[in-house]
Amino acid sequence: MSDSNQLLVRRIRNGTVIDHIQYGRAMFVLRALNITGKEGNVVTVALNVPSSKHKKKDIIKVENRFLEKDETNKLALIAPHATINIIREYRLVEKRKIVLPDSIVGIFGCPNLNCVTNSEDIKSTIDVIDKTKIVMKCRYCGRALTVNELVS
Repeated sequence: MSDSNQLLVRRIRNGTVIDHIQYGRAMFVLRALNITGKEGNVVTVALNVPSSKHKKKDIIKVENRFLEKDETNKLALIAPHATINIIREYRLVEKRKIVLPDSIVGIFGCPNLNCVTNSEDIKSTIDVIDKTKIVMKCRYCGRALTVNELVS
């Protein structure tokens, strides 16, 4: 690759790099992790970056923030193929794959307009019934849910 075709994104000294996000989903990832930029950390978002594996991908770099494992698992529906890279002093010290949790609390709203979580001050809780087939349901109204209903 020539110098003019390389991605020019600053390396981070300390923080988290979320790589291999399905293209077009970076903003959902930021929302799920409650990363707004108001925290004062430098946040770099690269959209539609060429990828050898998936043609295109999104990348997020957050300086001075280290995602915990339970935070990264929130991304299982939004960015199931993403990798989480923890960087300290410009070096990769940990690389994580995302794992689908048993339940997802407060990240996605239940699409059932009659669900109590849409009218009361109750955080939605999506229970994962089958992690292989990705079968989910709302804990409060019992509605079966698909990934597309939650992510779109």
